[in-house]
Amino acid sequence: MQFDFNFYSSLLLIFVANGLLYSILLVKKAIYSKQNSFKWLGLFVLLCCLYLMPWMFGFAGWYDKQPYRDLMFYIPFQQLFFIGPVLYFYVQSLLNPGFNVNKANWIHFLPGIIYIVYSLIIVVTDKLVVHKYYFLADGTDRDFDPWYQYCGFVSMVFYLVITLKYYKKFVLLMQNLLSNADTLLFSWIKTFLISFLLMQLLQVLFFILGFFFNIETYVGSWWYFFCFAIIMYYIALSGYNNNLQTQIPFQFSKSLHAKAVLLPSVENEVAVEIDLNERVPFQQLPDDLLQYKSQLISLFASNTIAQNPDVTLAEIAKKLNSNSTVISKVINQGFQMNFNDFVNQHRIELVKKAFLNGEHNKSTLLGIAFDCGFNSKATFNRAFKKNTGLSPKNFIESI
Repeated sequence: MQFDFNFYSSLLLIFVANGLLYSILLVKKAIYSKQNSFKWLGLFVLLCCLYLMPWMFGFAGWYDKQPYRDLMFYIPFQQLFFIGPVLYFYVQSLLNPGFNVNKANWIHFLPGIIYIVYSLIIVVTDKLVVHKYYFLADGTDRDFDPWYQYCGFVSMVFYLVITLKYYKKFVLLMQNLLSNADTLLFSWIKTFLISFLLMQLLQVLFFILGFFFNIETYVGSWWYFFCFAIIMYYIALSGYNNNLQTQIPFQFSKSLHAKAVLLPSVENEVAVEIDLNERVPFQQLPDDLLQYKSQLISLFASNTIAQNPDVTLAEIAKKLNSNSTVISKVINQGFQMNFNDFVNQHRIELVKKAFLNGEHNKSTLLGIAFDCGFNSKATFNRAFKKNTGLSPKNFIESI
């Protein structure tokens, strides 16, 4: 088998081989853990490996000798139209256990399928009909056609944008359901999306450098693919070690009004609708809901429920003999805040009371925060500053 081992081909080979191994391990982990998110990540890593292969094999001499030259020309290694949708579905499958690819979702793969059909037409025409290079008469790989590279880049940026919007809506949903939302917002997802964004920015950067400094040579472009390979390997390694996954199935409303519907699960046996508006304008609650506002105030005033770091909207609704839809509406419209902020406000009041009683002289600030229901130093500091305008230390100095 032809493969010229040199500095350029060997380095890419290391990353591609490890990437292929991790794609297999991710699929295997998906089967054993029954978490489809690992399958999507495995497919994403595989597509990244295929993206690198033309440069790896090119430096290994495949474009210079037959039959390897034809393999490079006729096999569409770079599947640019599939990378974006796979990214989008991976994030959905990780954040939403109720996510399934239905018939409507397959439309996202249509551009990629069309490109595969286009590649098959090239093979059939050149090899079986005219028996010579017809589509490839110019001696260049169709994967590197400018139209395909530009369209592929636009596709990936588009899916990055809609994935970020999906994640933002997910954050709003968690803040309306959980009192410890900050610890469940998946820093891995942020890291993954930033890594993918970095891949796209690298492409733009090398394009600009090539335009102004004329580095768009085969060797010059190799450095972009080398940087891409490093990021891909980081994603594969970190994603394989990430075992966090939400347990709350949901679906977002397709209407312009931002809402989410919680699908039936262990916590809620019926579907529950949650308003996701980040800033809810003040509305006078109807009489049938005003009673719940008073009950909420009484519940948190006479109970240590805020000190439970894992208290949820569903638990509060159950204590008030109501449902999550009603209680979420009461908190959003009656108190003009989401559930997470509502609970944290009561926790901050407990912390302030502890400070006024001098408990900071007997215990650490973090110990007091944990006793009052917080389970993260960062969350505590952020919530305290939001509520009082001061850091905990500055607040203590002020008293």
